[in-house]
Amino acid sequence: MSPIISVQHLYKRFKILQRRPGLGGALVNLLSPRYSEVSAVQDVSFELEEGEVVGYLGPNGAGKSTTIKVLTGLLVPTSGEVHINGKVPWLERERYVREIGAIFGYRSTLWWDLPVIDSLELLQPMYRIPAERFRSNLREFSRLLDLDSFLNTPVRSLSLGQRMRADLCAALIHEPRLLFLDEPTIGLDVIAKEHIRQFILHVNRQRGVTVLLTTHDLADVERLCERVMILDRGRLLFDGSLTMLNHRFESTWTLHVDFEVEYEDVSLPGMDPPVRQGLHAEYHFDHRQVTSAELITRLLEKFRIRDLEVRRPPLEETIRRIYREKLLIN
Repeated sequence: MSPIISVQHLYKRFKILQRRPGLGGALVNLLSPRYSEVSAVQDVSFELEEGEVVGYLGPNGAGKSTTIKVLTGLLVPTSGEVHINGKVPWLERERYVREIGAIFGYRSTLWWDLPVIDSLELLQPMYRIPAERFRSNLREFSRLLDLDSFLNTPVRSLSLGQRMRADLCAALIHEPRLLFLDEPTIGLDVIAKEHIRQFILHVNRQRGVTVLLTTHDLADVERLCERVMILDRGRLLFDGSLTMLNHRFESTWTLHVDFEVEYEDVSLPGMDPPVRQGLHAEYHFDHRQVTSAELITRLLEKFRIRDLEVRRPPLEETIRRIYREKLLIN
């Protein structure tokens, strides 16, 4: 089965005008402009299979949004090949956009002064959606995204969370096979984020929609994605499962233990001394050298335990460490 997205050796470079200072410099800029070249995406290759939800991660300026804009047909690459659902996005835009949905952070696809319902109804003839199918999708999405309370409200009067939910409905009302999400939960409260995550999971699992997601909120990634790609300075540095990423870069785990009675010494041979507070102790250990099961067995042999829990470091901490220590750069 062919991948729904195939990207091979993608490059995107931008020319930046080198501005000279002063009035004289402005005249020279006009008569003899000088440019420098900036590479936003460099030799990026990957494939997505139908039905995947993939996180496309990286710090600001890594090239994530540029990649998404190429994949949606908004930008033409400098070189490389992109085939999505058998089409080249920037060459077959009219046919291609009927098969995708896209959300770009704060930018809305809805008409600012119209009520939400009017914006959505304008999409029906635009995408040639059969009337009954349109009504069915609208009912389902309104229920899942809790849109009914503001369907008749002008878009300009919506909160950010309400507008993002309405934008999600608009992005999927024509039943695309592929959804591009560029920072869909930026600036939202926890309730709005959960609405959006639940909806994304629903359309992926129930409708088979393939999702490519860029986000700085790594809770989105942990909740939605099994696979992640990490980009930095325009280069793809990692492409694999979230489990693989965690195993490769998470070293220190923590075992939290509550004892039945207070012991004078709860240390274990070969382990760093635990952090203690009353009946509670925290053991920090390298899970690649000793498994949590081995550690728990050793504790149970020596002590009476009331409760215990193994905690891995948050994904956000792992990703931050990868960026800070440049762990993916040779």
